[in-house]
Amino acid sequence: MIEEDFYATIKLKTGEEIFCIAAAIEEEDRTLLIISNPIVVSELKAKSNVVGYKVEPWLKTTTENMFIIKLDDVLTLSESSDIEMVELHQSYLRQMDKMSNNYSKLTKEMGYVSSVDDAKKTLENLYNNY
Repeated sequence: MIEEDFYATIKLKTGEEIFCIAAAIEEEDRTLLIISNPIVVSELKAKSNVVGYKVEPWLKTTTENMFIIKLDDVLTLSESSDIEMVELHQSYLRQMDKMSNNYSKLTKEMGYVSSVDDAKKTLENLYNNY
């Protein structure tokens, strides 16, 4: 059974603190968290005492946006009703959506698609016949 989604701040036993949309699910004899679009927020202070925030994806080497965490790996979890954090998260998602829509899909009109062996033969022929 999956509980309703909620915004959450999660502190993992590893020390990582993430903000995400979460839902709890009971599976056999354990509770799992399904988290969506987890972010890490860092506070940045300038010399003039101006405070800003840096928002980054929790995992930087994947394009996935949903993850499963065992509740045993969670130190603490708090449902968040902080409007500023929710808006920051939504703004991040809109920005990521814009960036992903700006990437062009590869088509044959962009150039010749071949295997490495075919390209090697073509280049060798061009070199030898020049």
